[in-house]
Amino acid sequence: MTKQYRCGYIALLGRPNVGKSTLLNHLIGQKLSITSRKPQTTRHQILGIKTTDDAQYIFVDTPGLHKGGRQALHRYLNRAAQSIIQDMNVIIFVVEAKQWNEEDDIVLSHLQHSDCPVILAINKIDLLKDKEELLPFLEEVSVKYKFSGIMPISANKNIQLTELLEKIREFLPESEAFYPDDQITTRSSRFIAAEMIREKIVRSLGDELPYATTVEIEKFDDTPKILNIHALITVERDNQKAIVIGKGGERIKKIGMQARKELQNFFGKKVNLKTWVKVRQGWSDDERALQQLGYIDEF
Repeated sequence: MTKQYRCGYIALLGRPNVGKSTLLNHLIGQKLSITSRKPQTTRHQILGIKTTDDAQYIFVDTPGLHKGGRQALHRYLNRAAQSIIQDMNVIIFVVEAKQWNEEDDIVLSHLQHSDCPVILAINKIDLLKDKEELLPFLEEVSVKYKFSGIMPISANKNIQLTELLEKIREFLPESEAFYPDDQITTRSSRFIAAEMIREKIVRSLGDELPYATTVEIEKFDDTPKILNIHALITVERDNQKAIVIGKGGERIKKIGMQARKELQNFFGKKVNLKTWVKVRQGWSDDERALQQLGYIDEF
């Protein structure tokens, strides 16, 4: 008997830095959402689509919910994560193995008003030396909420991701696919290019620069043989500009080389990338500037 086709929306929720973006990338089998070890790397809702013979999974990666939020950018990040809860068919609440903390409680508090199934995905189990270490943690979290399933996984090592997909499918409504089989996102190529460049900035700068950096694509000229991209990197202060550029321009050159390589892999053609750095004071705490820079409620 043929399985009835299912299709629906699945939110990936959790505090910052628990591996939501890595999970999305591995679930859809494509580097789509940027990753780093730094919290707040994800700033936008990113939709990733996985189509199989019997289901279409439409994942929505979100910025990590976090306490605080005085800056306009922080308020935007929390708003972006909260806004989708009521519109989902399934929620995947991602936590880190043996690492439940106050920020996980904050995420859980937002789920109290949701009517849709919530699956708890306990990530990074590959980092445990003895899997039996997880048992007390499983007992502890199982009583916190009426979860529709609890799945120990490793997004980075692809452990139990097939089982997670099977569990998700149980809760998706019977429906035809919403998107073509070969579509993996609704995001534009310009957006993906900007995010790939920003990832290299975040990874290259480490803790030297606060999250006061964003990337705009000013030119995206896609020809049959070459893709020409002009990217504007915006920071908030002159000293931050100097840090991004580096001594003798070495750092911005390295960022450009790393970004170009990844862009060429993604788009499957040669990429000519040019970058500039501009100071725009206070952009991350200015609602109007955020909108001009593309920080809008997308979903």
